[in-house]
Amino acid sequence: VPLPVPLDPAGGAARGRTGGPDRPGDGMPGDGTPGDRTAGERTPDDRTSGDHVPGWRRADGWGHLLGDCGGGAWIGRAGLEAAMRAYDGREGGSQPLLDRLEAVFGPAAELPGTLYPRPDRPAVLASFAPEVGRCAAAGDPVAETVLRDAARHIAQAAEAVCPRLESGEVALTGGLFRMGAPLLTPLRAELAARLPGVLVTEAAGDPLDGALRIAAALAAGELRLPPDARLLSVVTT
Repeated sequence: VPLPVPLDPAGGAARGRTGGPDRPGDGMPGDGTPGDRTAGERTPDDRTSGDHVPGWRRADGWGHLLGDCGGGAWIGRAGLEAAMRAYDGREGGSQPLLDRLEAVFGPAAELPGTLYPRPDRPAVLASFAPEVGRCAAAGDPVAETVLRDAARHIAQAAEAVCPRLESGEVALTGGLFRMGAPLLTPLRAELAARLPGVLVTEAAGDPLDGALRIAAALAAGELRLPPDARLLSVVTT
């Protein structure tokens, strides 16, 4: 699920990142709650000199019911739907995905009663995403289509936060990309078509690495990201 992309002082995207939490607003400036900013909005304490990042652009990350298109829960849900289609005998079903559903969750007919009451439903859905990746790697055309669609959604979000960008970087981060070529190959193709001037690069670290770097910069007064007292703070004891 795409995260906000910081803007450079000229208003272009400085760096893009994909990945993110299951609930909208978790660690995402601009979710509409008090103290946050919407895409591209700037506050009076934003600096515009040097290489300080003055604002954010955001696309998606609205949670599994309203968005998170192409994310783990989205892929898992699409894979489970294809499995249930196979169980019913409907068009668009996948027997390999049905086999994996029953191996992971038990009888297909019992899945709705097990899944719907769960408070951690997004995580349960996302747990099936690797199974979709494995089926795609084994040549299942339905699973391959799910991942191509996911790649398109991720690239659309990157395009939304990097409009008309002539150069820059997009880093892919998060456990979702560990499924490798079945997702990364169509995603790189989509990004190349939509953002031909952007370099797809390796992330500098995982989300924990990023949190530690932000905390160190905050403590030293050297944070280059937009300030946000609710989301970006260091607690000292």
